[in-house]
Amino acid sequence: MSLAANHRVAGPVDAPVEPPRVVRQRRMRPGLLGLAVLLIALGGLGAAFAVTSVRATGTYLAVARPVSVGTALTADDVRSVQVAGGVGLSPVPASKINDVLGKRAAVTLVPGTLITMDQLTDKPLLGPGQQQVAIGLKPNQVPAKELRPGDKVLLVSTPPQNTSATGEVRTSQTTRYEAVVVDATEPDEKGPDRTTVVVYLALAGRDAPAVVTLAAQNRLAVILTGAA
Repeated sequence: MSLAANHRVAGPVDAPVEPPRVVRQRRMRPGLLGLAVLLIALGGLGAAFAVTSVRATGTYLAVARPVSVGTALTADDVRSVQVAGGVGLSPVPASKINDVLGKRAAVTLVPGTLITMDQLTDKPLLGPGQQQVAIGLKPNQVPAKELRPGDKVLLVSTPPQNTSATGEVRTSQTTRYEAVVVDATEPDEKGPDRTTVVVYLALAGRDAPAVVTLAAQNRLAVILTGAA
């Protein structure tokens, strides 16, 4: 009797299974977390500021060309601009241009800057103890092609020429007065006197009567000593 051996057919052997990998979560440093929060907050503030600026856009007056101290503003000196925001400023709205024209510049106005009422004045630009006088000059008596507010001038009295019986010319002693140009006007071509330049001067109050008297006698010479 033969014994038949039972042979079991071996099935495929499975490969060893690798254990699952554990992914470690990175910890965010507290400093980086705070920076992220700060950037988000700043972004929100920036957006809010942009919206506020757009809502605050308005039309205001700006300086169109250089304006010296003491010069009266004209329509050519100003222009309308649209500005968003203007935080910390009090610019003059374009609708109030009539409140600006004719006023004098209390400070030098630079083109492109907004105009505020604090920069303007309707009073003569006089210092302590000064008075304002006006003198008329012929074009050949004006020491510069154009006198500007703030120019420093020296007024020199010209002596009258008195002729004695013997024909000798007698002269009196000259006097000097320091003054500052407040304004100057061009000759009026349509007026009765088309060759007179009117110059407004600020000078010491004690000198004003003498200067007015000499000007009436056409006995003043003007010397430019300092440009503004």
